[in-house]
Amino acid sequence: MTLRSTFAIAIVFAAAATPALAQSRQDTPMGPVLRASVTVSSDVVRIGDLVDNAGSASQIAIYRAPDLGTTGSLRVAQVLDTLRVHQVIGVDTHGLSEVSVTRSSRALSSKDIETQVAKALERRNGLGDAANLSITFERDLRDIQLDVSNTGDMRPTVIRYDSRSSRFDVLFEIQNDTGAPTRLRFTGTAVETVEAAVLARNAERGEVLRASDVTIERRPKAEVGPDVATRTRSVGMQLRRSVRAGQALKAGDLAKADLVTRDQSVTLVYDTPGLYLTGRGKALEGGTDGDTVSILNLQSKRTIQGVVIGPGQVSVAIAVPRSSTVTAALADPAPPASNPPEKAE
Repeated sequence: MTLRSTFAIAIVFAAAATPALAQSRQDTPMGPVLRASVTVSSDVVRIGDLVDNAGSASQIAIYRAPDLGTTGSLRVAQVLDTLRVHQVIGVDTHGLSEVSVTRSSRALSSKDIETQVAKALERRNGLGDAANLSITFERDLRDIQLDVSNTGDMRPTVIRYDSRSSRFDVLFEIQNDTGAPTRLRFTGTAVETVEAAVLARNAERGEVLRASDVTIERRPKAEVGPDVATRTRSVGMQLRRSVRAGQALKAGDLAKADLVTRDQSVTLVYDTPGLYLTGRGKALEGGTDGDTVSILNLQSKRTIQGVVIGPGQVSVAIAVPRSSTVTAALADPAPPASNPPEKAE
C-alpha cells in the first residue's frame, strides 16, 4: 500500500469519527457551574440557587437569604468550602471572586400606603374626597417589603375615624399563596383640605391684587371655612379690609376693583338713541361697575348721581323738556320734579 493510499484512509476514518465524538460530548453531562448572581424568593439559599447542574444536592439549604428587597454577596472561596461538605466538587467558578444574592420581594411604597389609607377614609364621618385628605401617620412611614407570596390587593377590613379628634385606625389584609393573609395596621390623623388663595405680602384695604400677590396653598377646610377664595377669583379684585401675609383670603374680603375712585376726574356720559354727549366731573366717592356714585359737575358745581359704566366713566340721566336744551342740561342737570300741588276742595 502506498503512502498516498494510507493518508486517504486516515482521512476517511477521521471524518467518520468526528460526528461520533461530538455526539459523545453532547451526551456527557456538564459539571457543576457557579453562577455570578442569583435571585431567591425564600428565606434560605439552596445549592441549586448558586450552582447549575448540582444534581441531587440542589435542594440543600446552605445560607440564610438577605432581607426582603436587599442584596448581599458571598465569597467564592467560602461557597466552595460549603459545597465540598455536601460532596459538590469540581465546580467551574469562571474565575469569580464573589456571588451576588438578591432576595426578591413585593414593595409597598409609603406613597402607595398613604393613597390606600385615604381611599379607605374617603367620605367617612364627614370627610370628603380622598384626593383632598391630608394624612399624618402616628409613626414614621417607610416603604414596606413583603414576601412575594403576598399577591393580593390591600383590602381594608377595619376602618375607624373620629371626626372630633381627626384620628384614624385602619387595618388592611393582603391575601397570599401560603395561607393566612398578611395584616397591616396604620394609625394617625386625617384632615380634609381645600385649595386656598393666600397673600404673599401684607396688603391694605382698597388695594387691587396682582398675580404676584397671591399664592396657592392647601389649608384645612375647618380652618378657612366654606367661603375660602380661589386664586382665580382673587387676582384683579380689591381688598375690603387689610390682610396680612400668609392669611387665606375669603370671598367676603374681596370686591370688584373700583373703576372710579374718590376725587378722580371722570367723564359724564349721556347716551340715548340718536344722541351721545359727554361732560367733565369729579368723583366724590369710589365705585365699581354698576355702582351709583355722587359726582360734582365741574361746570355747574352741582352734585349729581350717576352709574359707573367703565374706567373713569359715569352715565348720567338728564331730564330735559326739549332736545335743543340737552347740552345745557348736561352742564347743569335739571332738579327732580316737585310733587304736584294737592287739588283744592
